[in-house]
Amino acid sequence: MLSYRHAFHAGNHADVLKHIVLIQLLRYLGQKDAPYMVIDTHAGAGLYALDTGYAAKSAEYQTGISHLWSRTDLPPALADYVGLIKEMNPDGRMRYYPGSPYCAYQVAREQDRIRLFELHPSDSRILADNFRKLEEQGGAQGHRPAVRGKRVMIQKGDGFEGLKSLLPPPSRRGLILIDPPYEVKDDYRRVKETLVDALGRFATGMYAVWYPVLNRMESRQLPDKLKRLPCKDWLNVTLSISSPSPDGFGLHSSGMFIINPPWTLEPMLRELMPYLVKVLGQDAGAGFTLETGAGNEAPRSARRA
Repeated sequence: MLSYRHAFHAGNHADVLKHIVLIQLLRYLGQKDAPYMVIDTHAGAGLYALDTGYAAKSAEYQTGISHLWSRTDLPPALADYVGLIKEMNPDGRMRYYPGSPYCAYQVAREQDRIRLFELHPSDSRILADNFRKLEEQGGAQGHRPAVRGKRVMIQKGDGFEGLKSLLPPPSRRGLILIDPPYEVKDDYRRVKETLVDALGRFATGMYAVWYPVLNRMESRQLPDKLKRLPCKDWLNVTLSISSPSPDGFGLHSSGMFIINPPWTLEPMLRELMPYLVKVLGQDAGAGFTLETGAGNEAPRSARRA
């Protein structure tokens, strides 16, 4: 199925969680001079207008970024995230929201490489056009890459399959973001199978999986299946902004599952998640969970709030 368009959901509470984690993982990788590669298996369009089109119609950003835009008490990691978005809106109006590709582009350095996959024909075309405009803008400003080679490469295709040809990256340092739409049940199976294959090729890589927390069995079982993967360490964090609706529709909760997380991530999230619950929560059902552990073992620590 190719009906999913992320523009409907741009800037919502799930994007807030996903992009905060993504940015902090890239900040950690950037502490060493050696280059790294970012691979996004389901890149989307890369950039979304919040005041027109799909995003304006659904207005899901009102469950996420809109609550944070004018806050003056943001924790450091959250201030980093909001500051990145404000750089894309220099007039001070909240008009544009970056998808994961743009977040990576803003944080990654010139020696780092970004590889993007998108299967949807319209979004793939928009993604390529958006990055072409970025390169043209940089050229007009006299910016020239400090190193040779294509910094950003975009491929229209299945990211689950395309990932295989890129692992391990030449630098043996990398972050792989797996963020399918989960439109069909098969996506849950393919996430696990893709990670099994990827860990066999690049065991030391950092992997970040976004997933919806839904009533359907596949969604509930996915985190437990990922905890049993043959990896050194994992971290699982979820954010709920409300109780489930009586009809079961709508996304009220989502999670990020990180394989081989940096040691800095857990303490950052322990500080950040209560703040997000307070600011984004809509009712008594708002809360978060944070677990860490090792592959094939029970969680070493868990917190619910």
